[in-house]
Amino acid sequence: MMEKKAKKSVAIIGAGPGGLSAGMILTSKGYDVSIYEKAPFVGGRTSAVKMGPYTFDLGPTFFHMIDVLEEIFESTGRNLNDYIKLMKLDPLYDLVFEKDRVLPVTMDREQMRKNIESLFPGDGEGYARFLAEEEKKFSKVKPALQSSFTKLSDFFKPELIKALPYLDFPKSVHEQMGKYFSSDLLKIAFTFQTKYLGMSPWEAPALFSILSFLEHDGGIYHVEGGLNQITKAMGRAIEEDGGQIHLETPVKKVIIDNKKIKGLELENGTTTTADYYIINADFAHAMKNLIPEKDRKKYTNKKLDNMGYSCSTLIMYLGLSKKYDLSHHTIYISRDYKSNVKEITENSKMSDDPSFYLHNPSVTDPTLAPEGHSCLYVLVPLPNNDLSFDWKNDQEKFRNEILDLIIERTGFHDLRENIKAEKIISPIEWERDYSINKGAVFNLKHNLGQMLYFRPRNKFEEYENCYLVGGGTHPGSGLPTIFESGRITSHLIQEAGQLS
Repeated sequence: MMEKKAKKSVAIIGAGPGGLSAGMILTSKGYDVSIYEKAPFVGGRTSAVKMGPYTFDLGPTFFHMIDVLEEIFESTGRNLNDYIKLMKLDPLYDLVFEKDRVLPVTMDREQMRKNIESLFPGDGEGYARFLAEEEKKFSKVKPALQSSFTKLSDFFKPELIKALPYLDFPKSVHEQMGKYFSSDLLKIAFTFQTKYLGMSPWEAPALFSILSFLEHDGGIYHVEGGLNQITKAMGRAIEEDGGQIHLETPVKKVIIDNKKIKGLELENGTTTTADYYIINADFAHAMKNLIPEKDRKKYTNKKLDNMGYSCSTLIMYLGLSKKYDLSHHTIYISRDYKSNVKEITENSKMSDDPSFYLHNPSVTDPTLAPEGHSCLYVLVPLPNNDLSFDWKNDQEKFRNEILDLIIERTGFHDLRENIKAEKIISPIEWERDYSINKGAVFNLKHNLGQMLYFRPRNKFEEYENCYLVGGGTHPGSGLPTIFESGRITSHLIQEAGQLS
């Protein structure tokens, strides 16, 4: 009689979206999955901030490319809609430019063309070309972004070779938009998405013009209760299939022996072992804090310090005793956007005229605040902690300057008096309290030297049984790509299991 093969075990450090997506797939495939999370809840930065009766998303608020998550749920025998309530937004968002010119971005393509033409005469016809060409580009690039890059020869995979003519090297995203539009302001409307990468549109590779296309083509969604409900649902699915999530159980260090992980030492003094290990944490922080430097040959502390990192953000969470006439998503563009972006990404300088984003989900979702009240989430892109800024002493002054700017640009003159609850997370707090190296909330930059094979890989090359997920690894930052990193990693582990 054939001996039954023992279940392979997987230990995952961190219950963020990447760790949850990998854990969800692997648990459904029969792996013995244990997730170790230092917080008392799942989700990482895709979790909730609660202040009395007000509920906010801690981090991501834009949800697009929902097909990735739908496919992950389907692969485990589930329907995403059984777990969360999706709410499609239209308009997707409003963009507010200088002199308060407003461009509503809508899924209605003819209406969008008209919106463009009314503000930027002569540029309306370029919208159809943008959609057609970027759709073709995405169809070629998508398989490459879903593929692992574990060795240099992966550059010769058929899917990447087919994609190469569409990558538009060495153009930037901003240059790419010059193919479709003449107005500089309109180019910004289709390139500000590079902020999701923590990069300037004048710096980000032209490949990332697909970010704007994906919003216009597939739409943007809200989830009732906030995007934090997604990671809660994923955690629930893992436990339904027998996986274990250990909350308030931080990992102290990774135990390395002869280029192999032998176990995890937990802060509570115990040690746990597994066949495979997945690190779902900020890449540089995890390397520096979980793995002794003597056990790292490629990613020494010096190497990590010299890598390119994204910008940071300041986020204000405001519980208000009033609802304001404001779209679900509104982006206010700095009056000199190019200078503003350069100050953030190159000069490490606080801008006198910052761009900012307002998330007003109560206009869509009444579950987040009491009747007649609302939640307002304010995000200001800022330099990471390479900028030496005295947040301890100057945060209040900066907070008041931002409130003044919001009031000036929105006309909400009674905003201050309606604030009933408030929380602020600054770049220094992202680093100190949320374990993000340099407070770089979008992780490593997505420049050509830190993409695909040249980005930390899903199969970590230094240790034979170690894998990575999250924004710091391939294919990159942003919720859909982080979910994808989990899917890629789960497939690599399954392949390794078949070979062992």
